Amino acid sequence: MRPMQSKFHTKRHSVPSLNMASMPDLIFTVLFFFMIVTHMRSDEVKVRYEVPQGTEMKKLANRASVVNIYIGRLGQDWRVQLNGDVVRIEDIPGRIEQLRAGMSPENAERLTVSLRADRHTPMGIIGDVKQALQKSYALRINYSATEIKTE
Repeated sequence: MRPMQSKFHTKRHSVPSLNMASMPDLIFTVLFFFMIVTHMRSDEVKVRYEVPQGTEMKKLANRASVVNIYIGRLGQDWRVQLNGDVVRIEDIPGRIEQLRAGMSPENAERLTVSLRADRHTPMGIIGDVKQALQKSYALRINYSATEIKTE
């Protein structure tokens, strides 16, 4: 007599290998996308300021020619921060000239100062900063604020 054979045959299954050739392209494409759409803040804000609100808002076009000035409290005193450094108002013209010298001629010509002052800053301090900017011929001033949502 012959041994009984099974009617069901089991096959050995193997997992096919995954083609990883396109994986680096995909990773670099996603990385490039996030580098393009992400805005990196270049200044560490050392002064504390409460942003005022406004109704007529516009974005600055050329960020390479923008110099940020923050006016706010550091401790109990009002301080002025130019880009990343806390400075005295008297030092602003010299610092603007240093920054302008480090820019391309096109950006130096289009130099814009973005003034980001606390909403409770005394107007005397803002006036002193504006006079210091006039001494260095930085005459394009943008006042930063948050937009009021009207519904």
